[in-house]
Amino acid sequence: MTDKYSARMRRGTHFSFSFVRNPFDRLVSAYNNKILELDDVPGPMQAMGLSHNMGFPAFLECIEGTVDAAMDVHLLPQTSILCLDGQLIPNFIGRLETMSTDWQQLETRMKRERLPSLGNLPEKNRRRSDDHSDVSQYFADPGLVQLVVKRYGDDLDLFYGDVDLQDLSRGQLS
Repeated sequence: MTDKYSARMRRGTHFSFSFVRNPFDRLVSAYNNKILELDDVPGPMQAMGLSHNMGFPAFLECIEGTVDAAMDVHLLPQTSILCLDGQLIPNFIGRLETMSTDWQQLETRMKRERLPSLGNLPEKNRRRSDDHSDVSQYFADPGLVQLVVKRYGDDLDLFYGDVDLQDLSRGQLS
């Protein structure tokens, strides 16, 4: 792994890609996996003030009040990972929610650039069903939606600017 400065310097000579995830869905997934399922919340999350079985509103409030430098990578805004000085580092960004289609577009782009095929789309770390109906349950309160907009606004603008906020907060991609 390399730092963001090195990655940006290699952008002209190397092809890089990443896939992003709807911040609402990403938060529900992290909450279920790291806060509810695990008896011991990972150390970086404990340092943020997160604890086992804490309520979802308290979870979001804690995240909203944590600076990027102190945030666990599972909760860090994706723009903080994938951008440097306001510039996107990867050459290609796909979305987890449309990964099959985006994977095909990535394959086409790599072929056009005479790069090797990535092969079939791998499936890893799948814990939840594909309907993501739990997202709408967690974000029934508009105040919680606004906490996410405040903390992850750059992610929403850059990666999901073409999708209605209500659809995103319901775990849907229109």
